Amino acid sequence: MTQRSSRLPGFYKLSLEERRCVAADALGVDVKELEQALQQGGLCCAKADKSIENVLGTYALPFGLGLNVLMNGKEHLVPMVVEEPSVVAAASNAARMIREGGGFQAEADPPLMIAQVQFDQVPDAPLALRRIEEDKARILALADEAVPNLVRRGGGARDLEVRDLGDGMLVVHVHVDCQDAMGANLVNTVAEHVAPHLAQLSQGQTGLRILSNLCDRRCVRVRVAIPPLALSTQDFSGERVRDGIVRASRFAERDPYRAATHNKGILNGVDAVALATANDWRAVEAGAHAYAARNGQYAPLCVWREGKEGRLEGYLEIPLALGIVGGPARVHNVARLALKVAGIASSQELAMLVGCMGVASNLAALRALATSGIQKGHMALHARSVAIAAGAEGALVERVAKEIHRDGHVTLDAARSVLARLQVAANA
Repeated sequence: MTQRSSRLPGFYKLSLEERRCVAADALGVDVKELEQALQQGGLCCAKADKSIENVLGTYALPFGLGLNVLMNGKEHLVPMVVEEPSVVAAASNAARMIREGGGFQAEADPPLMIAQVQFDQVPDAPLALRRIEEDKARILALADEAVPNLVRRGGGARDLEVRDLGDGMLVVHVHVDCQDAMGANLVNTVAEHVAPHLAQLSQGQTGLRILSNLCDRRCVRVRVAIPPLALSTQDFSGERVRDGIVRASRFAERDPYRAATHNKGILNGVDAVALATANDWRAVEAGAHAYAARNGQYAPLCVWREGKEGRLEGYLEIPLALGIVGGPARVHNVARLALKVAGIASSQELAMLVGCMGVASNLAALRALATSGIQKGHMALHARSVAIAAGAEGALVERVAKEIHRDGHVTLDAARSVLARLQVAANA
């Protein structure tokens, strides 16, 4: 697939049909392919009935495109699934600013996941620890026996560590290279397969055998450097915006209450891409929050400083366990389309792209907070949802939304009143 630029000015102004045509052209695919994949939200009831339990139907969410993303010199259109207004628009706008500084520079660790095998009532923890470490080669070989297909693809067990948790509790970590899979099933299989042998070595009672979602061996790092002019607004200079963002970052670094909301802004972008590609966004969230608290105080995952030539420099580090093979992506038409849209070739590249959208979402939120406040832009987009809830259809949606936002009354009652007046006028 030959992909053109992710810069699509005025994309949001187009009709749904026009957007599909432009997106298909930018992606180098037939527009009918997009339309077919997006039918029924990508998952029919028959498939849904076999995916989870007690199914009654399916639940649709908007599927949009993040624009303007230049990562490591390569253009990307980014699939995003999210219910919250402004997330896609804000991230796309921030990505445009980041382009002015050369785009996102991203890197990813090898796709290593941790299989945890826990033991209780270990009679001699130091002895058990020594015996396990001395038998490392045999344990790793056993781990590989459990996942022969993964080994054939170039993955498999890479290392192990043993941790004495005190009071006779010991845990063994087997580090598994999962290649392009998220790896939960693979790692759980490894944990269960090596547990009996480890029990003999430790002489303890076997406890839990499962992956850890704190995948701190599988981190993504993203850097950006934005010239002040790209940050400016009609009312605020770029330097003032930059300084406000840096102050907001330092606030989050000192206060966990602010850090939680700071990180939520990051995860707006992260989760939207994870969900679009049928990845386990709950696991992503669990790992991100655990990593944010790894030093004893909950802290921001992305920090901002003034750098060379007065540029705003951002740095994100986040653990991301994502896959492009297996799981729901095999049966969900839109998830497969999303991976094609993203234009990625590996789970590591997908993880980097997800990290970039986290940075973009964080920048957008902090820029809004440092200038006019978070509600101005958000409420403008939220007004559309309110207008639809009031019963507006077609062109009336924008008219009702524009009027209630202009009047500062973005409420259902206000939308119903405006809609009724416009309908009367139209029928007069």
